[in-house]
Amino acid sequence: MNSKVLVTYATRMGSTEEVAQRVACKLRESGLAVDVLPARHVRSLESYGAVVLGAALYVGRLHKDARRFLAANRDLLIKLPVALFVLGPVQKDEKDWKGAQNQLKKQLRDFPWFAPVALSIVGGKFDAARLGFPFNLIPALRRMPPSDVRDWEAIDTFASELALQFSGVTIQ
Repeated sequence: MNSKVLVTYATRMGSTEEVAQRVACKLRESGLAVDVLPARHVRSLESYGAVVLGAALYVGRLHKDARRFLAANRDLLIKLPVALFVLGPVQKDEKDWKGAQNQLKKQLRDFPWFAPVALSIVGGKFDAARLGFPFNLIPALRRMPPSDVRDWEAIDTFASELALQFSGVTIQ
């Protein structure tokens, strides 16, 4: 049975949406039916057999829309296979990646019931020119050069592995 998968995301600047679209594309290429929606627009999970949630870490916290999505949909998410991808570090420094892993672990403690079937930190994108308030007031951030360390190969691998995992999922 070809189950429907929801790929949902929480984004501030759009880079998490770009990753969500890429994941959705890979899932569709594998024959899965996929809907892509911002987390704040998801009204029901009733018609989905699996969920992929994407969110960025901002100052050590998951985007608020992702946290709200998890809290609001707890009862159904417990029953579904859910994968999580996280945009985190915007530099290639290993210390930043370890920090993102620790920050994510800390955030997920707020959702002890949440047990993703797959989890990936895929790197992030940064452009000081697009910073909003209050971050645009921080001199150190304004001086950072633009970067994009999203690992598209790892994203494709993550999505391909999910496609294999989700291909046997039936709608609840």
